[in-house]
Amino acid sequence: MKKLSVKSVVATGIGAALFFVLGKISIPTPVPNTYISLQYAIQAVFATLFGPLAGLLIGFIGHTLIDATSYGPWWSWIIASAFAGLIIGLATWKLDINEGLDGKKILRFNIAQVIAHLLAWGLVAPVLDILIYAEPVEKLFAQGLMAGIANILTTGIVGSLLLLAYAKTIVKKGSLKKED
Repeated sequence: MKKLSVKSVVATGIGAALFFVLGKISIPTPVPNTYISLQYAIQAVFATLFGPLAGLLIGFIGHTLIDATSYGPWWSWIIASAFAGLIIGLATWKLDINEGLDGKKILRFNIAQVIAHLLAWGLVAPVLDILIYAEPVEKLFAQGLMAGIANILTTGIVGSLLLLAYAKTIVKKGSLKKED
């Protein structure tokens, strides 16, 4: 697992702040209390770059702040957000984006994020909603399906573009020459 460094701690704080801000800017869907927003793309990129602990904490802190400033913490979805970041981080932590980014790495990133979102919003959030809040099952799976689809699409598109942009900023080893 990636070592917890000052850089990772700072990245986690920045990621949680971005998750919060982007989570406050959202587009409602036809399914009640379900929105399209970009915070999961940021979480996935940070989880890929800084590891599963960063991904988990970004989702947990960011989602808690969103809920606390809106209607109060909804723990089942906060836990699902943290879970998604953890899974993406675990599945992508060996991708060394600093060594370059190719189609295989983008594919692996997207497979990881699809699996993470399917599990988080199709299983974790609805099951915890039932266990914690005794919510109606039909509503939960409709919300989970909508959230999963929205998060998969936004993470796949925006997350992939962010990783590609980040990879272009990396100076390749051996590409700099010492002037005489």
